Amino acid sequence: MGIKDANNMGAAMAPAALDTLLAHFKDTGRSPSYYDAIITGDLGHVGKEILIEMAETKGYNIKSNYNDCGVLIFDKEKQDTHAGGSGCACCGTVFSGYLFKMLQQKKYKKILLMATGALTNSTTSQQGESIPGIAHAIAIEL
Repeated sequence: MGIKDANNMGAAMAPAALDTLLAHFKDTGRSPSYYDAIITGDLGHVGKEILIEMAETKGYNIKSNYNDCGVLIFDKEKQDTHAGGSGCACCGTVFSGYLFKMLQQKKYKKILLMATGALTNSTTSQQGESIPGIAHAIAIEL
């Protein structure tokens, strides 16, 4: 999307999450409703809304079962975390705690967990280059 602002990682990574999500649905023939939860980590509040909007433009409504690890961990109002935190840390923390318990309690039986990331360094942003994003998904089913 041409995002160059290193403080806007949610916007930089949301397109990669969408690409992975669309590829997964195409490869498997599944739709968003197949999963009890679709979780990214970490797009934060900003990237979460962007992903929802972009998915809608492609004909996928993910609002009812989609959330983001950064949104689940951090309190936007109390901690002023509009963009969340570290994707790999958020995914690992939310999965090994909250999501694993939901699976154990059989409240969730099918989860699509997508770790998101940015392929950037300090030199890239100093040179004004756009930030490439990446996303990997794992489907977890009981």
